[in-house]
Amino acid sequence: MYKEYEHWLECLPSGALKDELIAIKGNEDEIAKRFAVPMRFGTAGLRAVMGAGVSRMNEYTVACATYALAYIINERKLQARGVVIACDSRNNSKEFALVSACVLAEYGVKSYIFDDIRPTPELSFAILHLGAIAGINVTASHNPKEYNGYKVYWEDGAQLPPAEADAVAAKADSTDIFEVNRYDFDKGVADGLINIIGKQVDEAYIDAVLDCRVNPDALTKYGNDLHMVYTPIHGTGYKLVPEVLKRSGLTELVTIKEQMIPDGDFPTVASPNPEYTACFDIAIKQADPRCSLMIGTDPDGDRIGVCVRDDNGEFFALSGNQIGALLVDYIITAKKERGTLAANSCAIRSIVSGGLFDAVCDAHGVKRIAVLTGFKYIGEKIKEWTANQEQEFIFGYEESHGYLTKGYARDKDGIAAAMLVAEMACYYHGKGKTVYTAMRELYAQYGWFAEATVENKISGTDPMAVMDKLMSDMRSKLPKDICGVKVAKVSDYKTGVVTDLASGQTSKTDLPKADVLYFTLADGSTVVVRPSGTEPKVKLYILVKAESEQAVEDKLTFFSKYTIG
Repeated sequence: MYKEYEHWLECLPSGALKDELIAIKGNEDEIAKRFAVPMRFGTAGLRAVMGAGVSRMNEYTVACATYALAYIINERKLQARGVVIACDSRNNSKEFALVSACVLAEYGVKSYIFDDIRPTPELSFAILHLGAIAGINVTASHNPKEYNGYKVYWEDGAQLPPAEADAVAAKADSTDIFEVNRYDFDKGVADGLINIIGKQVDEAYIDAVLDCRVNPDALTKYGNDLHMVYTPIHGTGYKLVPEVLKRSGLTELVTIKEQMIPDGDFPTVASPNPEYTACFDIAIKQADPRCSLMIGTDPDGDRIGVCVRDDNGEFFALSGNQIGALLVDYIITAKKERGTLAANSCAIRSIVSGGLFDAVCDAHGVKRIAVLTGFKYIGEKIKEWTANQEQEFIFGYEESHGYLTKGYARDKDGIAAAMLVAEMACYYHGKGKTVYTAMRELYAQYGWFAEATVENKISGTDPMAVMDKLMSDMRSKLPKDICGVKVAKVSDYKTGVVTDLASGQTSKTDLPKADVLYFTLADGSTVVVRPSGTEPKVKLYILVKAESEQAVEDKLTFFSKYTIG
């Protein structure tokens, strides 16, 4: 640890990073936070607080990861296909993107770098559109302002597969950060190694998003009647969401001026996460009485949050599962009405997403499957079905507010999701309903479902090790009951084994291995435990169903008392 610290002090040029390390000289705790444990390169890449050291996001850790990616690409002789590079509005994102392009150029790998900030789904689209071998996105999604991240995508437009991720991680771990060289950016452009992209890709991406409309007539017919508010929360959606909605036929869009400015400090919110109702505080204060719908996108534009008015005229924030259930029901219903629902249609959710989705699909006779958490698993199914035509993908979602409806991208798309929510609202308006009314009708038809996510934050110099131990300890002594309700079945996705506790019979999960414990309780409720792949947290997911609104709320409150660790 100290040897690495001294190495950084010796090699760093004068500047803010070196000053940061000089300031902590002799402070064992602060040195440990930066040097005791390097960032882990997972399938989602890197994510951490920005600062100096191997456990922090900075230009040197970014350069080292990019060198490792270039090495793997060169090893496979795929450098001519190029790597697409994008970034969000976070502090240092543009700088890290430029560093990535210069490192790739130094090692002979062509790149396509966007001329300004762009949403994550457009990066995924651009990889497929340009036939690139990989993609780099500098973003920490919806994390607080202190964070940044480095996500790597492969040629299918989805996040890096495990084999490639392991190869990149191994090469990065064996590389001296300060031995990674960089090409001059302007020379790279002149030499054709660095290619700046922008409007042409934007237009192709917009066309792909507009093609996701299920019932275009709804927006063109009722777009004048829908009074909608949109906020990008200082992020990348500030241009494309209004443009897509305008081209779709929505004319009464109001944007939140204070939040339309890209700003990595996110000055108007405590956290730029549209899952949190607080992100809509300004919008709610400014809302015209006619406004019935509010949509927000996170900094990299891959997730959305939605607020609708309830029966009392108050704004009600929909959960990620409610949005998912509403969208899948609307998509299937609208496709049936227009005669465009294929017989082999299939919808996908993550294993921690809500049961109302299942009930909707089953009632409509549409096949549905569950995959591991992480949108790359939805992307894998799209890739598989594109090749074999076995199923037609119509919708995929995660409870964490991520949605996708077609295969033009292989990551969740907040731009297209915003358009579809607006289309859905117009559709219901034409039937004399609101989105809130439509949601309650789903519950009345299929039963009351509710979900909660409890986040257990992990601290210390090596939070990943703490998380690993917590999961290991839980496996060594599996609970026989949760809050007094018997556990009927345990699905351990790390071993791939499902165990029926009453009979002792076992079966396979039939999903890739992942550090997830899934408890099915005797009353039909579900409790899932998994460590976050991007933050130092162990997440507890609670999913319940009951016959009434009050009963489901009581059941959710009851199980929310459960603690882990």
